[in-house]
Amino acid sequence: MENSEGVKIESTVVTEEPLISALDIALFVVIITVAYFWYFKRDKQSSSSEKKPYTIQPSSLSSIEQTSNSSFIKKLKSTGRSLVVFYGSQTGTAEEFAGRIAKEGARYKMKGMVADPEECDMADLVEMKEIQKSLAIFCIATYGEGDPTDNAMDFYEWLQNGDADLEGLNYAVFGLGNKTYEHYNEIAIYIDQRLEELGATRVHEIGLGDDDANIEDDFVSWKEKLWESVCSHYGIEEAGEESNIRQYKLVDCSEVLPERIFSGEISRLKSYENQRFPFDVKNPYLSKIAVNRELHKSGDRSCMHIEFDIDGSKMRYDTGDHVAVYPKNSSELVDKIGELLNADLDAVFSLLNTDEESSKKHPFPCPCTYRTALTYYLDITSNPRTHIMKELIEYASDPKDQEKLKLMASSTPEGKKEFHEWILRDNRNIVHILEDLPSVKPDLDHLCELLPRLQCRYYSISSSPKVYPKSIHITAVLVNYTTPTNRVNKGVATNLLAQLIPTNDELPQPTIPIYIRRSQFRLPPKSQTPIIMIGPGTGLAPFRGFIQERDYARKEGREIGEMVLYFGCRKKDEDFIYENELQEYVANGTLTKLHLAFSRDQPEKKYVTHLLEQNADELWNIIGEKSGHLYVCGDARSMAKDVHSIIVKVVMEKGQMTNSQALNYVKKMEQQKRYSADVWS
Repeated sequence: MENSEGVKIESTVVTEEPLISALDIALFVVIITVAYFWYFKRDKQSSSSEKKPYTIQPSSLSSIEQTSNSSFIKKLKSTGRSLVVFYGSQTGTAEEFAGRIAKEGARYKMKGMVADPEECDMADLVEMKEIQKSLAIFCIATYGEGDPTDNAMDFYEWLQNGDADLEGLNYAVFGLGNKTYEHYNEIAIYIDQRLEELGATRVHEIGLGDDDANIEDDFVSWKEKLWESVCSHYGIEEAGEESNIRQYKLVDCSEVLPERIFSGEISRLKSYENQRFPFDVKNPYLSKIAVNRELHKSGDRSCMHIEFDIDGSKMRYDTGDHVAVYPKNSSELVDKIGELLNADLDAVFSLLNTDEESSKKHPFPCPCTYRTALTYYLDITSNPRTHIMKELIEYASDPKDQEKLKLMASSTPEGKKEFHEWILRDNRNIVHILEDLPSVKPDLDHLCELLPRLQCRYYSISSSPKVYPKSIHITAVLVNYTTPTNRVNKGVATNLLAQLIPTNDELPQPTIPIYIRRSQFRLPPKSQTPIIMIGPGTGLAPFRGFIQERDYARKEGREIGEMVLYFGCRKKDEDFIYENELQEYVANGTLTKLHLAFSRDQPEKKYVTHLLEQNADELWNIIGEKSGHLYVCGDARSMAKDVHSIIVKVVMEKGQMTNSQALNYVKKMEQQKRYSADVWS
């Protein structure tokens, strides 16, 4: 044999000691392993410190915050608090309600704090009994099809799988849900019952808020009775009238260096300039708009087909997932607030929590300019809640404006009626209120504290990653409508998207922050399983992805099951979206049947529900005889409910079942994921 230099090696070499012994090799492996872990631990720590956004810290940090952020019990004990309000929030409303309860606790000699269950060791609930006259309140939203919110998932699973002894824990629960969904307030109801099963004491009956009606009214009514129960349970009395105590204090940041000022980032400073995987709700991906085209052929409405470029992002999605889009408010509305309040929108400021033990130092990324806060961080287009009316009273110089605000902030029948008519029915946002009550001039920093956070908007993905691995498609109707006060309200996200039109390759393409939210809306594991899809209007979106995926499988030579689509719109020649694509899928055999309902192309209205009733045999053949899957996407308030009723009726008639048996059959379909809904109200 020869070495690398071609010198012949004698056979006697085999009897000599090797240059590297087994011990040397072992030591070398140990050294490399230690070096590897040391390097990556250092790198992780470095990355963590880089990701931490710039914050203005209070002059002295509490020892509790430094030693244990997860132990809410230690914080309660060290600060003399007896009330903790946990929130499970997906859009911010539950967190807002939790803050209002904690703030009101002071009126009843119960110093409170707000806590995110995701950041707490919830097993510490067993120690609540060690705090005299303690109370835990849970403001819990139900998300999707009866799921916990992301930040309450661990707590929910802890309750499901654990058997902690919660005797001595006093609690109350308020749920945030929507009656148009089947699993109305399911998570709050479960938590309320489970806490009692584990030995805890319910101080006040559960409150169920309905976002489809007036969740603010539901919350206020429950909250008033809650404090009556608290006073009775603990033998305490109300300490006096509620005062408007600021949660955050204003900090002048005019001397802060420009590179330390937030300019619209969700969490990490300069995150849009230095993008880092993985991308999620706190770290969205700045995606280029690759395609933005109109889908409607005529008429005064607009429906957009938009494609987000995710090439190089390492982002992956599955057919049926949702994409979250981070919008921004129109400059016209932002400028109007500055004009009405005579404020310098370009002044740099920060809002710092007056509670040093709170894990939430700022209501939104700070420091920033008022213009940035009003554009990217604050919701200035929704209807303000009653507590904002209450806080605005002190800023009204006209007695008439003062009285109007006092009335709307009250819980009297007259006050609720006025709030419902003037705010909700007339659809006024904070800009409209400041315009129509000209003497109301709140401090801009206080207004920024009061307004809720601007939330991302979710869209069903209308593409398949098998066909489009480097882009995400959505189908979105442009939202514009006239209010009873003759103002034109515009959808925040869709009107922004309508402006983001790609240009030629030489110019920078428009971008928008996005991330992917996983969904349970999934095709059957086997491509041979037959499916029925019901999606009028933009409800077609996820089914476009379903069809693409099955078409891809067919082209690969795999067997695919029947695909039946029910689609409806107003007029065939006006808003039949993706018409050519669908007809092509019918022609090549991917789409077995395409049932169409054009509601205004004939004297009598015709909807997909009418077609479903006419095709009862086909429905039962697929969902009953062939154990196929059924999917519904679109309006939850009427369409989805009507479809459910029709399915139950078909199961009764064709399956020869009683009403009770049919309901159980459909329920079993849902449990087996054979009946899935992706709906919105």
